Amino acid sequence: LNWGLSEAGTATIRRAHAVCPLAAVQSEYSMWWREPEKELIPTLEELGIGFVPFSPLGKGFLTGKIGADAKFESDDFRSVVPRFKPESLRKNQALAQYVKDAASGMGITPAQLALAWVIAKKPWIAPIPGTTKLSRLKENLAAADVRLTGEQMRKLDEFLAAAEIDG
Repeated sequence: LNWGLSEAGTATIRRAHAVCPLAAVQSEYSMWWREPEKELIPTLEELGIGFVPFSPLGKGFLTGKIGADAKFESDDFRSVVPRFKPESLRKNQALAQYVKDAASGMGITPAQLALAWVIAKKPWIAPIPGTTKLSRLKENLAAADVRLTGEQMRKLDEFLAAAEIDG
């Protein structure tokens, strides 16, 4: 029997795992949303549970395709996400630009860098980016072949630790 939880807190994960060992936990995680690094990832590592991050591309933001003036229709879930409000989008453009510039310097796309960063964090992390286009699927799959060096990860993590994310 293999089973998992989605968006569960660490106390719930520990209780559930004690009853029947969890195979995986799914939650949001990306360069733009690093909250799981505080408690979730250490707990999963301690218990030997896999991590399946959704929105590893920051709901599209980290691809560099969402500008500061982006507008979202009411049926687009991003229209209610605080990080996608106009003021927050403007403030968060520095992160998107940094990812774009770093990726360009490595000869890869921003999406590939964002995915490679998540993959490089732990060997038991398997991100699940969403897409509706075959070209994007191929681009995302190519991220599995990107090998970030320790120095590249250090620079990325340094920038991300200092970045002020609005929303």
